[in-house]
Amino acid sequence: MASDLVLPGQPVPLPRGPLPHIGRGLYEKDSQLRASLVGIPRFEGSDFSISRVRPQPPSSNSVVLGSITRLSPTQALLSITVVDDVPLPAGEEFTGVIRAQDVRATEKDKVKIGECFRGGDVISLGDARSYFITTARNDLGVIFATSEAGATMEPVSWQEMRCPKSGKIEKRKCAKP
Repeated sequence: MASDLVLPGQPVPLPRGPLPHIGRGLYEKDSQLRASLVGIPRFEGSDFSISRVRPQPPSSNSVVLGSITRLSPTQALLSITVVDDVPLPAGEEFTGVIRAQDVRATEKDKVKIGECFRGGDVISLGDARSYFITTARNDLGVIFATSEAGATMEPVSWQEMRCPKSGKIEKRKCAKP
C-alpha cells in the first residue's frame, strides 16, 4: 500500500490499456497526470481517481518520522509528522517521547540524549496525543540533521555524522548509515 501512495504534485503513471476518464484527485500539467492530494490512485467505476488516505494515529509497531522539538537529559520530545508512510495534515501532528532507555538496545545506561539527538533532527522511529517511541533497532534513528555550519550532515557510523562543509563530526544515534 505505502508504495502506491502519491503526494500532491507527484506524477501518476497511467494504467495500461485504453485512456481512462480522469476523476477526482488528479489533474494534468505539462502533458503529465499529477496528484492533487495525498492518496492511492485506483479505478472507481470507470474513473481513474485518487482515494484519500486517512492518517491514523501511531500504534504499536508503527514506523513514524518526526522532528526533535525539545531535549532534556533524560528524554527527547518530537513532533510526529508521518505515520506508516502517510503524512499527517499540518496542525494535526502527534507528540512523541524518546526516553534515554529506549534509544538503543544495548548499553542503555551509557546513553546521553544530547549525544544522540539535537533540536530539528528528523528521525525514523518505531513503536491520548503523546507516544513513547523507541530507536533501539539499527534501522531507526536520525535520518536528517543540519550541522552548526548549516549544511546537511552525512552519517559516518551508527553514532556519528559529519558536516561536509566543515568536516566536523557530531554525535547522533543514526538510522542504519
